[in-house]
Amino acid sequence: MSTPHPTGPLITRDTLRTQLGELGVRPGETLLVHSSLRALGWVNGGAVTVVRGLLDALGPEGTLVVPTQTGDLSDPSLWGDPPVPAQWWPAIRATMPAYDPRITPSRGVGVVPETVRTWPGALRSAHPQTSFAAVGRDAAEVTEGHAPDCRLGERSPLAKLETMGARVLLLGAGYASCTCFHLAEYRIPSPRVTVGRPGPQGWETVTEVSITSDRFDELGHDFERDRPVVRGKVGAAEARLFPVAEAVAYAERWLAVHRPREEEDPAPPGPSPVRRI
Repeated sequence: MSTPHPTGPLITRDTLRTQLGELGVRPGETLLVHSSLRALGWVNGGAVTVVRGLLDALGPEGTLVVPTQTGDLSDPSLWGDPPVPAQWWPAIRATMPAYDPRITPSRGVGVVPETVRTWPGALRSAHPQTSFAAVGRDAAEVTEGHAPDCRLGERSPLAKLETMGARVLLLGAGYASCTCFHLAEYRIPSPRVTVGRPGPQGWETVTEVSITSDRFDELGHDFERDRPVVRGKVGAAEARLFPVAEAVAYAERWLAVHRPREEEDPAPPGPSPVRRI
């Protein structure tokens, strides 16, 4: 049986730079990107080409930001798909390597963020589970000061991106991946949870806001209906472009009405159980 031809369109670095500019990406801006490499089509050079195209569109004064989360640095009792045997949990907690921003790989966010993480000159924030990586002029400002007990709140890069006037680019990714919506969870009544993870001195726990991406797709649908979201195509991918600040402000109001959560809410401490891959 012959191998089928790859599905197009054919995407090059110049294709990406041109189409991102036509979408409205501006040289010199700060851009938080959530992406799907597969959604773009056949990219000549893969994730490296995507990163180069994004940096070309942003220019030398721009800043590219991506989530480089490490949800596997968590309590094994929460893992799923598949879970691990309960009798393993103590040994896993005792031997799990602590987060190192230089070498700990991202997990579950795609190949483009992992490529940005290892890019020459990239900087990465310090939170051991919800870090962000950035390349460009304002990379240090975005990534510094990420508090270890504030995953995606006021002392995280998300709040800095909001005040800096950054925008979000969903590049083949849906609103369920829109990290900035989580910042709104810190500004409305939300339950608290105990989060376990490996630390420099061994296993540690912190009390955090419980975050969940439940109903983010609905939230994004209504946000797009009510606010000016730039929509277009980059390659074969649906692309959306909008300000972080507008998305967070809308999410604060929407979540309080459509997804209120009491302090006793038994919702899980993260977007979903960690998938072991």
